[in-house]
Amino acid sequence: MKDAARTFVAWIALLCLIAAQLNGLTLDDLRADPDLNPSRLMSKFARFKYELHAEVQAPEVFLATESGDCDDFATLASMLLREKGFTPRLIAVRMPGLTHVVCYVAESGSYLDYNNRVYFRPLIKAKPEIMDIANKVARSFDSSWTSASEFLYTNQVKMLLTTIARTESFTVAPARTNAPPPRPLDISF
Repeated sequence: MKDAARTFVAWIALLCLIAAQLNGLTLDDLRADPDLNPSRLMSKFARFKYELHAEVQAPEVFLATESGDCDDFATLASMLLREKGFTPRLIAVRMPGLTHVVCYVAESGSYLDYNNRVYFRPLIKAKPEIMDIANKVARSFDSSWTSASEFLYTNQVKMLLTTIARTESFTVAPARTNAPPPRPLDISF
C-alpha cells in the first residue's frame, strides 16, 4: 500500500511539473530572473490562492498549483533570495490558535508575508530582532504572539535556530505563603 501511495504522489508531482511548464511560473523561471529581488518576487505570487497544507509543499508543486500557505511561500522565498545573494531568515510566529511564517530579508529591512502578496507595497518594514517581527506579524492578525522562532528549512527538514517566548503572555500563580506542607505519599503495598 505504501508503494502505491508513493507512486501516486510521484505521478501528481510529475503532472504538476508538466502543468507548470505549460502555463505558469516555474522554479527555473524564478532562478533565471537576473533582477529577482524581494519586491519583484512578491509580485510573482499575486494570483496565487491561499490553501492550508499540513506540511511544506515541494516548490514545484506550490508553483504548479498556484496555491499554498505561508510556509510554502516563505521557504521558497528564502531559498530563491539566498541563491540571489540576499540574507533571508525564516521566522515562525505563534499566536493563540495559529502559527504564521514570514521571510525576513536583511538587505531590505523588511519581511515578505504571503498574506500581502496582492498589495501595492507587499514588504513590511521591521527591525531584524525576532521580537519586532513577531509584534508586527501578530498585529496584522489583530492578535498577540506567544513565541517566535527563527529556523532553517533544508531538505524538507525544519531546524530551529532560536526561539523566544513572550513572558508577559504567561501568568504564573502567586505562591501561597500559608499553604500546608505537602502530605507524604502512601506507597505501602
